[in-house]
Amino acid sequence: MFTSFSVSRWYPALVIFLGLVLCPASAQAWGYKGHRVVGSIADQMLTANARQQVAQILGFDLKTAGPWLDCVKSVARQADGTFVYTTNPNHPEYETPCTQFRTADEQQRMEDYVARNWTQCSYKTGNVERGCHNTYHFDDVAIQRDRFDRNYQGTNDHDLVAATNATIAVLLGRPSPPPFSIKDKKEALFVLSHLMGDLHQPMHVGSVYLDKAGNPVDPDVTHTIDPATETAGANSILENHKNFHGEWDDIPDDLGEASTPELLMAAKAVTAIPGRIENWSVAWATDTILVAQEAFSGASFAPSGSKWAITFSDRDAYLRQVDAIKRRQLAKAGARLAAVLNTIWP
Repeated sequence: MFTSFSVSRWYPALVIFLGLVLCPASAQAWGYKGHRVVGSIADQMLTANARQQVAQILGFDLKTAGPWLDCVKSVARQADGTFVYTTNPNHPEYETPCTQFRTADEQQRMEDYVARNWTQCSYKTGNVERGCHNTYHFDDVAIQRDRFDRNYQGTNDHDLVAATNATIAVLLGRPSPPPFSIKDKKEALFVLSHLMGDLHQPMHVGSVYLDKAGNPVDPDVTHTIDPATETAGANSILENHKNFHGEWDDIPDDLGEASTPELLMAAKAVTAIPGRIENWSVAWATDTILVAQEAFSGASFAPSGSKWAITFSDRDAYLRQVDAIKRRQLAKAGARLAAVLNTIWP
């Protein structure tokens, strides 16, 4: 069970009523624009049959569907045990990617999804239960590893890789595997279109663990995670006084909310993964762990209050590297989302 908490992993859980009102953060994996970019790339790479199936089953294109899994985080568990989509009047901008899903039927779907995916695991922060569905967005594999392996610390049966495989199973016409509750192919498409973006954000798969002095530690040596060493997907790390994970969530400004010709060209050059479709997510997670190593390359850490500060000897070079990695990862995510759907519906 994960005990770490990432502010970007529960945006926009806007108002959660559990005896108190909590104020959410405004970050999420890639931000909604990044998820729209991933979906936009995939939309343009679908086979005719896959495009028809997506339109018929989903009712939205993948670009529109991409942010859905973060929108459901606005569903709050009420004191009476019911689940209600709850908006924050102080931050109407949080609703920007979610307005398409606010019809009566779609809102009910979001509330039902959260209710069905709440109790399979406990995910508490500040002694407040966030619901198991919030763990589907990430893994925390130590960057000392060179591949994804279910035996490593920071993984479990309700993590990002497992959730991705669950959606693929449902799209293949199989039952939703436990512990997930994905009731139909439409829901599977909503979830998959988002998770493919998360799976390619380095801070959502690879993680660094640090002692109080800022020295990297390896949780797989002791086969346990010391909570004091967790950086929560780099949310407890500051770069130039800003949330390091949040900096990685931001996509380059020039990309907007849709694919560019350059990104589409890069996506079309992405090498296909051989083997069974059920094994692809593990291969992609392995790839992202290696990218996370690249993201932390040359970094130094130091204590910064209750968190850690990260510095690079050449920050300008680092920022150029970040920009290139983000574009590459967005292109991979879009290409691989299309690859899954094209394989299911050739």
